[in-house]
Amino acid sequence: MTPPDVPGAESPPRPSRDIAELIRIMAALRTPGTGCPWDLEQDFASIAPYTIEEAYEVADAIARGDIVDLRDELGDLLLQVVFHARMAQEAGDFDFGGVVEAITTKLIRRHPHVFGAARDLAPAEVKRLWGEIKAQEKAERRAAREAAGRSDPEPPSGLLAGVPAAMPALTRAVKLQAKASTVGFDWNDVRLVLAKIREEIGEVEQALDQGDRQAVADEVGDILFAVANLARHLEVDPEAALRGTNAKFERRFAFIERQLAARGRSPAQASLDEMDALWNAAKLEE
Repeated sequence: MTPPDVPGAESPPRPSRDIAELIRIMAALRTPGTGCPWDLEQDFASIAPYTIEEAYEVADAIARGDIVDLRDELGDLLLQVVFHARMAQEAGDFDFGGVVEAITTKLIRRHPHVFGAARDLAPAEVKRLWGEIKAQEKAERRAAREAAGRSDPEPPSGLLAGVPAAMPALTRAVKLQAKASTVGFDWNDVRLVLAKIREEIGEVEQALDQGDRQAVADEVGDILFAVANLARHLEVDPEAALRGTNAKFERRFAFIERQLAARGRSPAQASLDEMDALWNAAKLEE
């Protein structure tokens, strides 16, 4: 018998503004025998990269100011939530309603200055209270796992815990540094960060002289970490800054391609000196 939450012959799926219809469609895609073979073979690990990709596509639509794309990309991101929830439901762990309940509970709990008795708090007090509530939530989740006899891996502890490993590396570096800063482990002068960057560049040169490829990779990582630290001290989002530079590189290289095409040539047929001159011309046009 077809489960009640799966669209069947008597109730074909249809475009809808109702989240329940999206949940029913996802259930149909995951129904053995009649569902989609690709959807059926997926699990949490195989879907996770798509979840991250969809979040980036949402951010890209925002950066481009494309409101139509934003609506569609938010739909794709919502599908990821529904997909994960459906797989959890099949395993008997939780369903989409549980996801909604979890986030509504969290929002209400973390905003007592809006929904509770803690009114008229200063921003600093709101931040302090937020941290206390999050710590309490972690303790409650740990107790719930123990009470249920769950064998889920214990979340990492310590000051730097809770910064997702899958987060973009530059963003994660900033968050790790910011956490360490709360206990005084930080430079107190941005010029010291600049000195650290120069020091790391020197260590790359030493690794190159030694011909040690692993050491080179390690030192390049140290440079990037130090640059992320510089961005944090200057209150610059390193991911946004690098995206801007990427876009600038694309514009200038496209200028080179157009100029060479007008001469009946391609970049592969041009010398580095010629392309460098065109690059400088592109800079002057901006």
